[in-house]
Amino acid sequence: MKKIGKIRQFRAIIERDDDGFYVASVPALPGCHTQAKTMEKLHERLKEVIELCLEHAAEDQTYRILIKRFAYDPTFVGLETVRV
Repeated sequence: MKKIGKIRQFRAIIERDDDGFYVASVPALPGCHTQAKTMEKLHERLKEVIELCLEHAAEDQTYRILIKRFAYDPTFVGLETVRV
């Protein structure tokens, strides 16, 4: 993907699954998610998948509609452990 002089920022939610993989999703881009065994590799893959989603959005009007309908930009509030 060509860089057009404008850098965009996206928030990613990162969790660790039962198998030890880091799993990330980008709420601003529906369906934009990836996973990796290390955080370093996860960051590489996150950049790649975001670029792919942006390229897809540039070509596919249906995906752009999904972005408008389902995307959100989360504001981090905190984490809590709740025991029940």
